[in-house]
Amino acid sequence: MVGYGFIQTILMEIRMYGDAFFAVASVLVAILIIPSDWSMKLTNEWTQEPHMRVLSRDELSLYDGASGSKGLYLAIIGQVFDVQKGDRHYGVNGGYHGMAGKDASLAFISGDFTESGLIDDVSTLSPSQVVALYDWLAFYQKDYTPIGRLVGRFYTEKGLPTEALMKLEELLFEGQRLKSQLQAESQKFPSCNSEWSPTLGGRVWCSTKSGGVERSWAGVPRKLFSPGSSRSRCVCVEDPSSGSPNMQDYQGCHPDSDSCTLEV
Repeated sequence: MVGYGFIQTILMEIRMYGDAFFAVASVLVAILIIPSDWSMKLTNEWTQEPHMRVLSRDELSLYDGASGSKGLYLAIIGQVFDVQKGDRHYGVNGGYHGMAGKDASLAFISGDFTESGLIDDVSTLSPSQVVALYDWLAFYQKDYTPIGRLVGRFYTEKGLPTEALMKLEELLFEGQRLKSQLQAESQKFPSCNSEWSPTLGGRVWCSTKSGGVERSWAGVPRKLFSPGSSRSRCVCVEDPSSGSPNMQDYQGCHPDSDSCTLEV
């Protein structure tokens, strides 16, 4: 199951190009790339259950947990949750009280709990940060009672997704793709072990458990550069003879050694 926004994009492609095969292929790719748990999250996000309410910002503000308020709600990506059971966190004396009665999606990632940071404008987030934001959404979907949708940036007065939400979902899809790519690279090129001291300098080495990846081979240390960047990280390579334009040997270290001393 893929997100509503992604499906809308596919339908637009069909109308523009009449290429149904391309649309079907794109959906299949999405199904293969997005893990099943994310499919469930997206399904939950777009399912408008009969008992779900649609709240305005003014209505939501009445549920800030302060004296005389109607309850304790918060919203994230336009989805409203009852967080009364987390009163010690979101109540008037809680560290996250600033999130109560509003959608402060950006603060979940930025950590800025000032008035200017407690906002729902997440247009500045990168794809990986959007993935982290949806992880927070999944947390609330699991641990708190859903109330409805907030009219505004992410949902219309009828509780339907806005263009901003569709664009956010596209970033989510891209973030998941990049995450899967990084995970695959980490399995192929696990990180090295490392240590450093002011007197002896540094050392990097490979073992069958380095980088948190258990395997039958230890490998040899190499510098792996990101394309277009001068920064590198130490990775363990199983076959030292396999050359790559993005890899370099450590200077002064034997190419077949599983341990390299770094200059002080």
